Amino acid sequence: MTSPGEERPESGTEPTAADILGAALGNAARRVGLGADGDESTQKVVWGAMGGWRGILESVLPSLAFVVIFTVRPEPLLLSLGVSVGLAAVFTLVRLLQKSPPSAAIGGLLAAGAAAGLALWTGRGADNFVPGLITNALYGTAMIVAALIGWSLIGLAVGFLMGEGTAWRGDRRKRRVYFWLGIAWGALFLIRLSVQLPLYLADEVTLLGTLKLVMGLPLFAPMVAVTWLAVRTLYPRAE
Repeated sequence: MTSPGEERPESGTEPTAADILGAALGNAARRVGLGADGDESTQKVVWGAMGGWRGILESVLPSLAFVVIFTVRPEPLLLSLGVSVGLAAVFTLVRLLQKSPPSAAIGGLLAAGAAAGLALWTGRGADNFVPGLITNALYGTAMIVAALIGWSLIGLAVGFLMGEGTAWRGDRRKRRVYFWLGIAWGALFLIRLSVQLPLYLADEVTLLGTLKLVMGLPLFAPMVAVTWLAVRTLYPRAE
């Protein structure tokens, strides 16, 4: 069944790049709690996006452990990196044993392992934050460029969640809302980069790690809430 206004590729035709990207973004948004259920409260959506207490611990503790241990005892570097990666490995193992979705924990483990490997290779604690800097640069640029050319990544995700594909591009109000949401998300990533990159270049590891934590979930949660509230105004619940 297709929703009114939904654009579907004709039978036998290949999906477009926008179809594939939108579906992928929609699935990702659904996994973090941004579903199309009008009964969900903003608090529930934000809590789901953060993964609850487990998700918060999985995203905060490895980085926090690295910062604390590195500050107290910067040498050997392997100690702080090992504890950080070890915590990520424990979270992943617990999820596997409990047969709960391990994707977030596995992603965190891979990211922590790659960052630790780079830091050990260069011998600089600050290089543990390089993957995060690259992520902020890529995500921020992609969000803003996509919004500026009229293909907001937020719009693509919500469009496929709501079953209308890319039909939202024909609605001026939706295009405007998704444009500004895309700009806001892109600005969030680039602001992180602009604050953290000078600290990385100055080799201020403790301050860099602290600000990474402060500019993580505390900024992510309000952005999810704003996005959810904006989307709900575009898709009022049926009586």
